[in-house]
Amino acid sequence: MTSRNSLVNRIATAVSAVVLTAIVSMGVTLGVSQSIAGNATAINLAGTLRMGAYQLLAQVARLQDQNTADARQVLNQMISRYDQRLVHADIIQSLPLTTDHPLAQRYRDVVNQWNSSVGPMLAQHRPGDSLTGSMINTTQSYVDNVDVLVSMLENRTEARISLLHLMQVISLVFAILIVLALFLDLKNRVLRPLRKLVSIAESVSKQDFSRKAELGGSDELAQLGSAFDQMTSELALTYYELESKVQAKTEELEKSHAALELLHSSSRTLFANHNLCDGAVPMLQQLEQMLGIGPINLYLHDKASAEPVQAVTTATTVRPFYCHDHSCNACLVTEEEHEELPLPGNDGRRLLLPIRTPGQLLGTLEVWYPASQDLSRTARRLLETLSDQLATAIFLERQITEEQQRTLIEERTVIARELHDSLAQSLSYLKIQVTRLRRMNMDGPQKTGYDAVLDELSTGLSSAYRQLRELLATFRLKLDTPDLGAALRQTVHEFSGRMAKPVNLAYKLPAQTLSPNEEIHTLQVVREALANAVKHSKAEAVWVNVSFESPQVKAKIRDNGCGLPDSGQPESHYGMIIMQERARSLGGQLTVTNHPLGGVEVSLRFIPHARNQIPVKPANIPRIADSN
Repeated sequence: MTSRNSLVNRIATAVSAVVLTAIVSMGVTLGVSQSIAGNATAINLAGTLRMGAYQLLAQVARLQDQNTADARQVLNQMISRYDQRLVHADIIQSLPLTTDHPLAQRYRDVVNQWNSSVGPMLAQHRPGDSLTGSMINTTQSYVDNVDVLVSMLENRTEARISLLHLMQVISLVFAILIVLALFLDLKNRVLRPLRKLVSIAESVSKQDFSRKAELGGSDELAQLGSAFDQMTSELALTYYELESKVQAKTEELEKSHAALELLHSSSRTLFANHNLCDGAVPMLQQLEQMLGIGPINLYLHDKASAEPVQAVTTATTVRPFYCHDHSCNACLVTEEEHEELPLPGNDGRRLLLPIRTPGQLLGTLEVWYPASQDLSRTARRLLETLSDQLATAIFLERQITEEQQRTLIEERTVIARELHDSLAQSLSYLKIQVTRLRRMNMDGPQKTGYDAVLDELSTGLSSAYRQLRELLATFRLKLDTPDLGAALRQTVHEFSGRMAKPVNLAYKLPAQTLSPNEEIHTLQVVREALANAVKHSKAEAVWVNVSFESPQVKAKIRDNGCGLPDSGQPESHYGMIIMQERARSLGGQLTVTNHPLGGVEVSLRFIPHARNQIPVKPANIPRIADSN
């Protein structure tokens, strides 16, 4: 801001001009009044010079009649007084200081005329002489000269007075102009901007930030207007930011409230539904829509698996291996939809939340969300609450499953003990009796039939006894192992010792795929096939492969032994018959064939009971985004 454009400087300049005008006016008035001080006295004195000249002339005329000493003395006194009036200080003071001024010259002429002609003429007039025309003319000439002097004094005084009036008028006009200019300047540069600023302040109080001062210039009010404009802009930005934050916070709270209601309403389904996928997927998908996140994956930690096992997903292009119901397409999406999801190849970020109970890590919740969208604290707290609910549901489900397994194990232990104490002893007794009958050498025409019956009875009892031992071994094995994988590893170790040859195990079955009853039947089929390989194959190695190919479970036992005879399987082979019965009880199929590379391959295929709704060839039906 320059000093000349400052509002304070402009007002100070205007006030200074008014003050200066007043001072000049007063100074001029004072000077003029000082210059005309005594002019009236001087004019009066100059006017008396005319009368005095006539009085002296009249006194001279009286001397003609009164030639006395007194008359002469009066005349001399009158001349002396006249001389004093002629050089009176008031007259001299009223004269200009410059000698070439006409008034000063006129005064000198009057004084010279008096001193040179009129004064001596009157002083030297002899008593008794009459007045001459020359004296009268000289006196008249002198009086005329004095008249001119008086007129000049009057004119000079009137000119000073006129000058004083002119200066006062000029000062008044100049002061009026200054005041008018100051008023207009204040009106245009102060009052209007102030009214505009007040109007803007009122608009701001009504949350209207659109009005701008836009004041020109560089004075204080212009700077104030610029500050007002900047302030309103910043206030508008701050207000809109606060409004957007409040709106975002409100939306976030509404989302949080809706999510909490969703968690509350879904918690019952989650805890009541023993199928984690059916209970969690609809809730997770609704939560994704509310929070703008997804997909969400749930991985469980299982003792039988070194890696976490996927248990739930909200978006996948292929049906998950753990899917129980083919009619449910809740998690299926098309390739186009999957490519748009915020995954690692599509600018996605991942949040991992532990699913844990005190002292135990049950799994991990994997949440994907766009990299451009940071998760709010509310969303994180909701997801943490969700992980706690999932942890509680999974923990309770595992507790129920473990309780069921313990109950089943106790029942099997009781059955094993009862079988050992009753049926095993009965079979042992029958074997002893068959041995006694065989030692009775019965002869006769029925000996052949008798021996055949004894052989069949012995074979059946031996097979039944062996199956009973296997069953008892299975019950005891299940008592000490938590799942099918551990039981198969222990079985492989057992038969490797019995064969003195390696038994290779490939186990790729997801956790909790089979029910306890299905695990028992599968284990029994594997054990029976291994027992046949040990007894009949003369194999150098045996391979056991248990895998899951949705929706089927496949168990293959292959050896590199001598293979089946050309006549096929023996009809009276009870082990094969029992394996076929177990396969039928599982709703599957058992095949026993020679392998192209040598040896026998026993193959068991079945669909777990929880997956019976899924056909062998599932249709690729894409999921609608909001289907459940």
